[in-house]
Amino acid sequence: MLIESPDGEAAPAVGATVVAGRAEPDEATMDFEGFVRASLPGLLRYGHALTGSPHDAADLVQTALEKVGARWSKIMRQDADPLAYVRRSMANAHVSRWRRRRREVLVEDFPDRGVDPPDRLDGEPLWQALAQLPPRQRAVLVLRYYEDLSEAEIAAALGITAGTVKSQASKALTKLRASMSSVEGRDR
Repeated sequence: MLIESPDGEAAPAVGATVVAGRAEPDEATMDFEGFVRASLPGLLRYGHALTGSPHDAADLVQTALEKVGARWSKIMRQDADPLAYVRRSMANAHVSRWRRRRREVLVEDFPDRGVDPPDRLDGEPLWQALAQLPPRQRAVLVLRYYEDLSEAEIAAALGITAGTVKSQASKALTKLRASMSSVEGRDR
């Protein structure tokens, strides 16, 4: 795989070997590339469900895949589940970003820039209610109902116990029910 350098010349990607002037990926890189190709759509959906934004989801996936790519051979040697590793990395990065954003100071004037088109699901009451949940509860619900993972798989992906998965799911569902019943009450 070749990556174009800023000066316009092709440079071999990390993990590639140059043979006869061509970059040929080594076996571990090929495995990683295959993993990315196979997992990317699901990871983007998971990221979108966590963040509520396709742009933030893409950033989250990229950040997680950079970390996994740098440790790919180590992950494979440990017989770890790379998909669970990426999901856990995404959840941790999302929680970290959420904590940082809470500390940001808002300014009165916004810089001039174009407006992004609204996301298709932004106006949906369920999506809005899901976006109001704390990051961990949202991650648990997304993995459970959107990605259809078991409690054990969710626990492994998020680095928490199965009991915590159950309690977080219960709390999140209670909040969603309350939120949705108030929305239904307003619609009548």
